[in-house]
Amino acid sequence: MKRIAIDMDEVLANTNARFIEWYERYTGVKVTEAQLFEKRQKIYQFVGYPELRNQLHIKGFFKDLPLMPDSQAVVKWLSEHYEIFIVTSAMEFRNSMEDKYDWLEKYFPFLPWKNFVFCGRKDMIIADYLIDDHVKNLTTFTGKGILYHAPHNLDNTEFTRVKNWKEIKSYFETELAK
Repeated sequence: MKRIAIDMDEVLANTNARFIEWYERYTGVKVTEAQLFEKRQKIYQFVGYPELRNQLHIKGFFKDLPLMPDSQAVVKWLSEHYEIFIVTSAMEFRNSMEDKYDWLEKYFPFLPWKNFVFCGRKDMIIADYLIDDHVKNLTTFTGKGILYHAPHNLDNTEFTRVKNWKEIKSYFETELAK
């Protein structure tokens, strides 16, 4: 069975939604995801509030992040055809690990806990595919990199781009048909 490694933040979990929520709570200013895409930046770059990134270090930030639409159903379908690993750079934000683990168990209970990889670097991951929103993780990956559409990666044309989970399913349906 071929192996797919899938990033968590901004691929399975909508961290932008949490940033937007917390930014409005702290400043009273509402920002939309459409604005992030217009500016081609992460929210803490766009709004000129770099301290917002520090929220990633707070226990609870990752606890109940919203799911990316269709991610559960597509990952479930993928798990019937591929070996799936969730690969997340949790080591940078040590308080995130328990929240991320609980989140994965809640939303992806059909995946074994042994397939959750909390790491600092993704270049050590051995898989056939990596779905990630950060180009830096794909450039060092030895398999096929698939770039998940995000405000901060819009200018990249080096990798196969998917805009949502329906496109991921379509991509892998084509791969299975080969």
